[in-house]
Amino acid sequence: MIRTLRGTVRTLRPIVGLGNPGKRYQDTRHNIGFKVLDCLADSYNISCNKRKFNALYGRGRIAEKDILVLKPQTYMNLSGLSVMGFKNFFRLSPDDIIVVYDDMDLPFGRLRIRPAGGAGGHKGIISVVDTLGRDDFSRVRMGIGRPENTDPAGYVLSPFNKSERDCLMDFIRLGKEAIETVIDSGIEDAMNRFNGLNGNLDMV
Repeated sequence: MIRTLRGTVRTLRPIVGLGNPGKRYQDTRHNIGFKVLDCLADSYNISCNKRKFNALYGRGRIAEKDILVLKPQTYMNLSGLSVMGFKNFFRLSPDDIIVVYDDMDLPFGRLRIRPAGGAGGHKGIISVVDTLGRDDFSRVRMGIGRPENTDPAGYVLSPFNKSERDCLMDFIRLGKEAIETVIDSGIEDAMNRFNGLNGNLDMV
């Protein structure tokens, strides 16, 4: 929450992109959360280059709302430590938090928005849930597909294939638009608008 000079209170909406830091991981499937967050920040001229609580972050405005964009630099499995640091420092409510991340349970090109729920085996979300002690934060799940006859751990740390790269930017922009809709008109409207889309990016 932010208290202004006139005493009114405004909500600070934190948007967390999950990923791993460093060039080695920047183009891997596990880092699509970072890529969506970068796309969002670039669209609103938000510089995500300040450092606090083992994270890169920036402040800005989207749809007349105060926004905090946050990229934990702890590596995926400890993402919750950064989120908790910002939650305590800014006195944030977990249900104001939006987390965008990769999801193997959805085919590539499909996203799903949820106001709460389990981690689905995602180590970054497990860390956020465990650290906050709550699971009632909004999620934008970006489908990366589940591999056949491939180790899932190796799959998420591998780069997108050529056919995926051909439409990856469209998918990233779709994630950006989903977050904008959550911020502007609420999660119910965003769910109604985006959760019905299938994996065919021609629909975007």
